[in-house]
Amino acid sequence: MGWDAAYLILGAITGYLAGLFGVGGGLVLVPVLLMLFDAQQFPAENIMHLALGTSMASILFTSLASMSKHHQHSAVNWQVVRSITPGILIGTALGTLLAASIPTRGLGIFFALFVYFAAAQMLLEVRPPASRQLPRIGGITLAGILTGGLSSLVSIGGGTIIVPFLLWCNVSLRNAIGTSAAIGFPVAVGGTIGYVLTGVSAHDLPAHSLGFVYLPALFWVALASTITAPLGAKATHYLKVGLLRKLFAVLLIALATKLLWKLLT
Repeated sequence: MGWDAAYLILGAITGYLAGLFGVGGGLVLVPVLLMLFDAQQFPAENIMHLALGTSMASILFTSLASMSKHHQHSAVNWQVVRSITPGILIGTALGTLLAASIPTRGLGIFFALFVYFAAAQMLLEVRPPASRQLPRIGGITLAGILTGGLSSLVSIGGGTIIVPFLLWCNVSLRNAIGTSAAIGFPVAVGGTIGYVLTGVSAHDLPAHSLGFVYLPALFWVALASTITAPLGAKATHYLKVGLLRKLFAVLLIALATKLLWKLLT
């Protein structure tokens, strides 16, 4: 199977998962891209940054596709999206600068540990009690900075952070997922710009790279994910996703363990 076909299949799977669970797909996309890039013998010192940057750029397309479907179901709180976006952009800028200064091995270990955290959150169904209302502009900007910074470090759309935050602030699960999908777009914009700019001076990048974004992988992943993300978003509104989330968490643990084993050995 050619590399383009592998990217196409990967994009189809991650797009559906992004729409279904309100995540950017990076939790699956990054470790699989690492395997594919490694098989193509991309330079080891840049391979993690390329996977993160390419994954972040793909979220531009999956977030738009899933956001439009959630919007059709009136599941997006646009006031929250507008309020949190400035903080998101500040956070992603800081996060990509930090990522560029961390060696591939350290960045990979941090990513694997974050995936374990996200998987545990899904398996245990950790949902903070709705004990407060949405904060004012200062609080929501701070939440945006923290979300953008961490999201750009591990190349996710922010759903792992934003959904629990919105649930804590008395937003329904359905609206939290839809709003998280919309927030994934400014996360992806800021993160993609950051990975492009921090990667332009990197040496030994593969051909057809734009900074730390590998364009052939981005093209095929984005093409497939924009088709499947709305299908996943639509499924959120009629599927009981509890069991699916647990199976997804098991998959994440397997991928993170494989990555961690490779990094440590």
